[in-house]
Amino acid sequence: MINSIRTTGLERLELQRLRDRVGRLFAALQEATVAEDPLASGAWAPPVDLCEANDAIYIRAELPGLKADKIHIGVTNTQLRIWGEKKRRVPRNRIISHLCSERSYGRFSRIVPLRWTVSVRDAAAQLENGILLIRLPKIEDRRGAEFKLAVREAADE
Repeated sequence: MINSIRTTGLERLELQRLRDRVGRLFAALQEATVAEDPLASGAWAPPVDLCEANDAIYIRAELPGLKADKIHIGVTNTQLRIWGEKKRRVPRNRIISHLCSERSYGRFSRIVPLRWTVSVRDAAAQLENGILLIRLPKIEDRRGAEFKLAVREAADE
């Protein structure tokens, strides 16, 4: 015969905290995996800076030599994706061979996991001097917040 175990309020709270910690651990592991994943398709990943302010998340990506119409950005509630293609410019004078070429060409893609609740509709991006600046306004996360409800007397009929 199996006895069911009842959890008290304190034990339930501890289980919720443990579940939240494990969830944050998995999110951090996924973030690290995505960041270190070599792009199998031969694409290159532009370097990015991820900054948090009180009201927004800012992402700066280095994309020198690209026009805004060659850059694509997709945002969901869990990640931001930047992708496109940088074409190699054909040299005008006849070059026999390159002695050194360190710049990246071809398709690029970068996925930035988002751990914050952001407003996707109010997001903005601008390209200036080869730096792509993306602003994602934060939304106050209401999960777990306590709301007060007004109690009314029932109307007598």
